[in-house]
Amino acid sequence: METLIENEARELCRVDEIADGGTKGFPPAPGGFSGLVAYRAGDDVRVYVNSCPHIGTPLDWMPDQFMSRDGKYIICATHGAAFAPLSGECLLGPCKGDYLDLVKTDIRDGVIYVPANAGL
Repeated sequence: METLIENEARELCRVDEIADGGTKGFPPAPGGFSGLVAYRAGDDVRVYVNSCPHIGTPLDWMPDQFMSRDGKYIICATHGAAFAPLSGECLLGPCKGDYLDLVKTDIRDGVIYVPANAGL
């Protein structure tokens, strides 16, 4: 697997700073508009651009509040679209069949890295 080059990577956080089955939001890269959201399932971490494919609004309704009440889906606060957290596929809502934009990640020594310019 190709790793991100140190000077081209941005450190997000340690994997264990995200609850198992939970999410955490991150601000955009300098000069960017949309931040990121990370989802953790055990040792598996997925990072997406925090932007609904329907109209581009942020997914969270409050900081770090991305998940449905039952913890099964990432939910868009604007229209209630439900996304599968491991694939980013919209399963319900106005963007059904679309996907969240997946961000390349590299985990080294328990720390999550993404490209320095990740986001929109």
